[in-house]
Amino acid sequence: MANEKQNGKDAETMKQKDGEEMASAEKEQSAKAAGKDEKLNAKAQPPRRTPGEKAGERKNEQAEPAKTAESAPNFPEAEYEAKIKELETKLKEADDKYLRAVAEMDNTRKRTAKEMETLRLNVMMDTITPFLQVFDHFSMAVTASSASNNLKSLLDGMKMIQNEFDKAFSELGVVKIDAVGKDFDPNLHEAVSQEASDTVPAGKVIRQWSFGYKTPQRLLKPAMVVVSSGPQQKADE
Repeated sequence: MANEKQNGKDAETMKQKDGEEMASAEKEQSAKAAGKDEKLNAKAQPPRRTPGEKAGERKNEQAEPAKTAESAPNFPEAEYEAKIKELETKLKEADDKYLRAVAEMDNTRKRTAKEMETLRLNVMMDTITPFLQVFDHFSMAVTASSASNNLKSLLDGMKMIQNEFDKAFSELGVVKIDAVGKDFDPNLHEAVSQEASDTVPAGKVIRQWSFGYKTPQRLLKPAMVVVSSGPQQKADE
């Protein structure tokens, strides 16, 4: 009898264990099924957006790292080194061209200054040389006048000096302005005064105090003249 009771208790215990195992298995299956449903629902639903976020922005943000990775050049290290050497060579060439340009500019400035100085000296020599003979003749006339009282020879010497002056002016392209009897021209003449004249029409030059001088390009010195104002008007009687 005791054995039968013990066997009955063991059978009940086994049934109870089997029931608990079956309940546990059912719970696990239910939990797995619930997990699958949640995953399916999460895939089906779109991602939540923050306030003000537009549709598609989150997708773009997720796609940007991939695009950046794709757009980044995948140069090997050897190509990078070659590119660096190429840029260094170009930089060296540009620096060399810059130094050459600076040196050439400095040489041009010095050469221009030297040419200007040479030109100035040449102009001075061309201007002075024609008057050297004039100065020699003038010195000879002064010496002759101090040793002789012959006025005629002195006058001839002065005329010779004047001819030498005229020749020197001609070589330099200088033209003498003789205004006597000509119409007054403010571009060439400077009126010292006006005088009435019964023989010289108004606006004509009566006398000339000094000659004027000009070149084909510009006026060097105006002629100093006296201009006629026409016949003198008689006072009413």
